[in-house]
Amino acid sequence: MMSWQDAKDIIYNSIWKQNQGVVAILGMCPVLVMSNNIINGVSLGLATSIVMLISGAAIAAIRDFVPNELRAPIFILIIAALVTMVDLLMNSYVHDLYLVLGIFIPLITTNCIVLARAEAFASKNPVSQSALDGFFMGLGLTLVLGILGAMRELVGKGTLLSGIDLVFGPAAQGWVIHVIPAHYNYQFLLAILPPGAFIGLGFLIAGKQALDRRAEARAKAAARLAPPPAEPQAAS
Repeated sequence: MMSWQDAKDIIYNSIWKQNQGVVAILGMCPVLVMSNNIINGVSLGLATSIVMLISGAAIAAIRDFVPNELRAPIFILIIAALVTMVDLLMNSYVHDLYLVLGIFIPLITTNCIVLARAEAFASKNPVSQSALDGFFMGLGLTLVLGILGAMRELVGKGTLLSGIDLVFGPAAQGWVIHVIPAHYNYQFLLAILPPGAFIGLGFLIAGKQALDRRAEARAKAAARLAPPPAEPQAAS
């Protein structure tokens, strides 16, 4: 039975300490290509999260029955089957978004984040912990994709939520936020193209490291100011 503290540790480790986008620096191909706006980034991130959630639980459930020499092909087979299901569902229900994401949906199968967590965590831990780890590892990547997409979309096109109609239909076109009025025809190509993704990701990595160092400095300062432990009284 997983305790609340174990769940908190897994969530903190997945979202912040070992975030796959800004710490492990894995899966950079979809991060750099599909983060040109919020919708594309978050959609691909959520698809990856669902695959990681189910594959983590499935792999943890069969881990004691899989020979060591066959682990990699069996894990890939499970992941590929799940990605095929996600691919077919997106093709059926959000076809326009499916066309935009294109090859990056099938490529979730070979995403090193998915296979790395299957090998490093799911193959060694119980089902509930593996499912939680997989989902929040994917969610951590989704946050990076969403924040990076928002930065690039805002700087590159002056909008937020561009393309939301691909998910919710033509009626959602009015939900797009035009931070810079549309009649200006604003566009900054550097932010939209792949070099902008490298620059934006660099800012995200630098920002996380700065926050970590600040938290570490505060912890050290608090430890110095803490009163020393009381010495035990000698027995009379």
